Amino acid sequence: MPYSFTSESVSEGHPDKIADQISDAILDNFLAFDPYSKVACETMVTTGQVMLAGEIKSNTYVDVQQIARDVINEIGYTKGEYMFEGNSCGVLSALHEQSPDINRGVDRGNPEDQGAGDQGMMFGFASNETENHMPLALDLSHKILRELAAIRRENNDVKYLRPDAKSQVTIQYSDDHTPQRIETIVVSTQHDEFIKSEDKSQAAQDKAEADMCKKIADDVKNILMPRVIAQLPGHIQKLFNDEITYHVNPTGKFVIGGPHGDAGLTGRKIIVDTYGGKGAHGGGAFSGKDPSKVDRSGAYAARHIAKNLVAAGVSDQILVQVSYAIGVVEPMGVFVDTYGTAKVDMTDSEIAEKVKGIFDLRPGIIERNLKLRAPIYRETAAYGHMGRKPQTVTKTFYRNNHQGIEQKDIEVELFTWEKTDYVDKVKAAFGI
Repeated sequence: MPYSFTSESVSEGHPDKIADQISDAILDNFLAFDPYSKVACETMVTTGQVMLAGEIKSNTYVDVQQIARDVINEIGYTKGEYMFEGNSCGVLSALHEQSPDINRGVDRGNPEDQGAGDQGMMFGFASNETENHMPLALDLSHKILRELAAIRRENNDVKYLRPDAKSQVTIQYSDDHTPQRIETIVVSTQHDEFIKSEDKSQAAQDKAEADMCKKIADDVKNILMPRVIAQLPGHIQKLFNDEITYHVNPTGKFVIGGPHGDAGLTGRKIIVDTYGGKGAHGGGAFSGKDPSKVDRSGAYAARHIAKNLVAAGVSDQILVQVSYAIGVVEPMGVFVDTYGTAKVDMTDSEIAEKVKGIFDLRPGIIERNLKLRAPIYRETAAYGHMGRKPQTVTKTFYRNNHQGIEQKDIEVELFTWEKTDYVDKVKAAFGI
């Protein structure tokens, strides 16, 4: 019996994602000037206001208020009519020193003996239904919004777009879990009130709103989606046909949005950040946390394991769980579920034992192997932490060192956990 599965994504201008990006930008700036900074930064955004809270232990100073303003402007909140604008919004900081009770369980003389920064369980997932080993519905949802943001910044044919947006994709699968077709696509995008009513009558207002909604729906179907589909491999393009149901701004006009429409908080989009509802989630958010917090580093390590196992041909899809106790070096356990798709003659528990012999899951080793003490996190905070392209870039940071503005250029590797650099080791261990 065919079944349907749905995933959603939200844009960089969504209130929760604004908060995530501010938190990760602050983290990056601390790591740029002190790689051993301990950061747990939470952000809240609402009409005209940003509030920062959390704990930081660092040997450097950064201007967190200016960082927040820069992020907001880069996202595109640059107009007073949005009721949230980078240069004029209030920014309140309630950041304070990290508790020494927590820190003493983490920092050790030997980095290899570093304890986990918290307790909890983290999950990694991978599937062979896409080239980046991500669930297809989430991958498409991200691509739709990345392309929508690109169109907004081009400001050519579509001039009315504002930064806040959401997408959702529903895919029909066969009994053997193979994607058959795209059933439904939902796109909700904030926009200018670019068609004014002829007068104040309800009929005139209704007509103006209907005309705006029709224009937006036409542009989504005729401009946005062809650009998205053109990026996809041929076997995915075939899933698109004329029978797709589109819901574009289904409630009508969407002028009031961003933090003026809804308050935003760091860590409220953990399913968007990971696997779109596939696999599992341990509950811990990522953004604003330095890698000593295993909520983040453990989840990246689990994804690295899962992706390399699928890429090596151990199974068609796999879920990997790791768990930790605060201050303890070794993980509490490693769990594997191949959903019956294993291609090796082993049980899932036997596969898990093999995994423990291939991947070192001590927190300090994860930090070292995945190069997590670098300022690499702002890029993760919108359009998903997983399934992204590993790449080396140079990033520039600034701080006031009391002698003037200091500039620091740092070459970093982004999304190291997406590398398939353990495939040969996995194949050797499993005899593939």
